[in-house]
Amino acid sequence: MPSLTKPSTVRALLERHGLAADKRLGQNFLVDAGLLEAIVRAARIEPGQEVWEVGPGLGTLTQALARAGARVHAIEKDERLAPVLSETLANLPVELEFADALDYDWSRVPPGSLFVANLPYNVATPLLTTLLREGRFGRMLVLLQREVAERLAAAPGTPAYGLLSLRAAHHARVRKLRDFPPEAFYPRPKVTSTLVELEHTGAPDDPELFRLIEAAFAQRRKTLRKNLEQAGWPRARVLAALEAAGLEPMVRAERLGIEDFRKLHAALGAPAS
Repeated sequence: MPSLTKPSTVRALLERHGLAADKRLGQNFLVDAGLLEAIVRAARIEPGQEVWEVGPGLGTLTQALARAGARVHAIEKDERLAPVLSETLANLPVELEFADALDYDWSRVPPGSLFVANLPYNVATPLLTTLLREGRFGRMLVLLQREVAERLAAAPGTPAYGLLSLRAAHHARVRKLRDFPPEAFYPRPKVTSTLVELEHTGAPDDPELFRLIEAAFAQRRKTLRKNLEQAGWPRARVLAALEAAGLEPMVRAERLGIEDFRKLHAALGAPAS
């Protein structure tokens, strides 16, 4: 199989199968050999290790992971790619499943598993939220639109900080590893991508905590107190909980870290309505 890290080869492969990248599915195929190797190195794959991947596309990263010693479970939504993947992944230790990753039963995955993927832009945020909540992956290495990566790693008080930042902080340690320029992909996206590592801390999902956080961010320009009152918590209880958590009455949600929200949740309880 010719190298899939050349745009001309990828273009020819797609044309031979009568295909084109589907923008609706966020398909941008990685074609930079050096950056592909950087992902594999960062994955630190052990021989025979099981690795899960979403959005294998033409199988470029899938090939690299398998050749590094992984047994890859690849989940692809676009069934048009079946003949391409049967060609590019032939004789490799890859289990390919055509399914929508947003509807996939992640409870099938053994705890502590490894996830490595060049995520389609259009599913990155909801899929990462699901994977963090499920907690099946001990480590995730994901290539994302830089804007999403910045939201994942954002600190309180910064413009990118919000629900996704707090979801990541609750469940994981987040590290941005390096940027990938548009020319590393075919077709070229209009944005830069970023490789991010998320190491799960084992913190379980806490729906009530995130109900509070979602209410707190309902209207970013309003104070935390007003947002919580509008969500059904009585003013007196909100003020008492803010004081107990060591927070100012006029503070906005974007100033609170995950530990602040945990303290506030413990002091506040469920809303009256």
